[in-house]
Amino acid sequence: MSNAAIYLHPDGYQTDRPQLMGRHSAGESFLRGFLRHAAVDRFHFWKGGLFAHEAYEALISGEGRLRRDGRWIAPRNRHGLSDPGCVFIPSPTIGQESWWRRRYGPAHYSLCGLTHTTATHRAIAALEELLTCPTESWDGLICTSAAVRTSVETQLALIADDLRGRLGATRLPTPQLATIPLGVNGDDFAFDPVARKAWRERLDIPEGATVALYVGRLNAQTKMNPALMAMALEQAAQATGKPVYWIVSGWSANPEAWENFHAATRAFCPSIGYRPVDGREAGTRFSIWSAADLFISFSDNIQETFGLTPAEAMAAGLPCVVTDWDGYRDTVRHGIDGFRIATYAPRPGLGEDLAFNHDNGWVGYDHYVGAAAQMTAMDMTAATAALVALIDSPDLRRQMGAAGRQRIVQDLDWSQVIPRYQAFWGDLAERRAAAQPEAPDLARRRVNPRRSDPFTLFAAYPTRPLAADDRLGPGAAPDWAAATEVLSRNLAQAGRWALASLEECEAAFNLACAPGGATVAEILAAAPAPRRPYVERSLLWLMKFDLLRLGEPAVVAHEVAGDPDSQPPIP
Repeated sequence: MSNAAIYLHPDGYQTDRPQLMGRHSAGESFLRGFLRHAAVDRFHFWKGGLFAHEAYEALISGEGRLRRDGRWIAPRNRHGLSDPGCVFIPSPTIGQESWWRRRYGPAHYSLCGLTHTTATHRAIAALEELLTCPTESWDGLICTSAAVRTSVETQLALIADDLRGRLGATRLPTPQLATIPLGVNGDDFAFDPVARKAWRERLDIPEGATVALYVGRLNAQTKMNPALMAMALEQAAQATGKPVYWIVSGWSANPEAWENFHAATRAFCPSIGYRPVDGREAGTRFSIWSAADLFISFSDNIQETFGLTPAEAMAAGLPCVVTDWDGYRDTVRHGIDGFRIATYAPRPGLGEDLAFNHDNGWVGYDHYVGAAAQMTAMDMTAATAALVALIDSPDLRRQMGAAGRQRIVQDLDWSQVIPRYQAFWGDLAERRAAAQPEAPDLARRRVNPRRSDPFTLFAAYPTRPLAADDRLGPGAAPDWAAATEVLSRNLAQAGRWALASLEECEAAFNLACAPGGATVAEILAAAPAPRRPYVERSLLWLMKFDLLRLGEPAVVAHEVAGDPDSQPPIP
């Protein structure tokens, strides 16, 4: 099997930090998995940054003495990277490194990057550099899910078209893309009855109660809106009449954000036994799973690319109830390991003003992705039904939990994923030996593709867009007064600047709540033409908070909801 030097920088792998991000947990998990399972004769570590040697040693000290001798490569020793001939950098930022490599010859070694969040300007710039920097066909980028790979391919195609049409580019690099999931060290999450008893006593949870668990960063705008999970759990508890507890194990930017997040979430699930836990401690991160009976995570944000926690839940033997969203789709098998709940987003083309406002700096990143997320709706009825099924049936929980655990063992444990990394590195080595870069076709591009409409760029994330022939009907609110009470809550206000007015929303609500409901096309036809894109997006906002619900899908093929040439105005 092929080998690679691991670019080792504390920021990529260190988890003992106040601002813990998913990429830190994923990096730590990968490094431990690589040290345990890589089929190599020798480990190669390339020091990133200029830290004392002890800082690098600390990153691998948790694995004890290495199974094979480790070789340390100094930060400036790029000559030393020819052995093993490939460098793995746990981010997509390999373009700049290709410029630095050029001094030694482009075939000196291969570069292999990895996607995390791809929605930031920095991440998109890194993707652009795959084409504008001297990367080669023997370089590669690992995409952690099929959805993020589609997004990456979309972004690269837009940039390539622009370079050909605007600059007459005749040769563009063609780095290889591979879809390889993140793995988990499955044994780290094994069920522990002692931990279960200790956590339940600590959190004052009766042993017989059903406990749902969410694990992750607590930010409604840049991670996921917890209102969806809270509403579904509340409806499921009411439907079953059984006590339901919810452990929310995570971390926030500061104590004030922590308190605000939990207060806002509790408002949507008043009858649930809500239990917040600081999830940053290593002991908590690996033991809290044993306290739960099921895992819940309703991702709705384009910042997500894989989502490691469902795989960790499966390793812990927990059935999962998750949204059908990007990498979750590759992990949780619907009806086998748990349930995937359909998601709906605006059609491609309805978000160019979001991208333009963010590009100009008028809207920050948090508000950009938060606005896009606020227009992502979920099938609340299906989510509630899934939770009810698991709450009512311990046998179903055990069956799905066992299936998920087996899937981790067979497919998603690092022992299974690391060989896929090494096989990809081997493919890059063969291409580097051939050293035959490819030439691209000519094309044109008229607009800046680097700041794309999020609903075009991330069109593969939801199950499908909202369609013109979708029929909407009433949701949980009995009237508009009840609906406005829900929409006035904190968690409903993110992204409000990008939605229709309350008066426009009320008109749409009344049409949908009339006998027989109304199709999306009928609702849009009743609005002034310049306002229809805002109304169209706001229908998903109303669906998101269960104020409107999607009726039976039409038998005919879906059409786009609005006029493809009708766009929100760009300031």
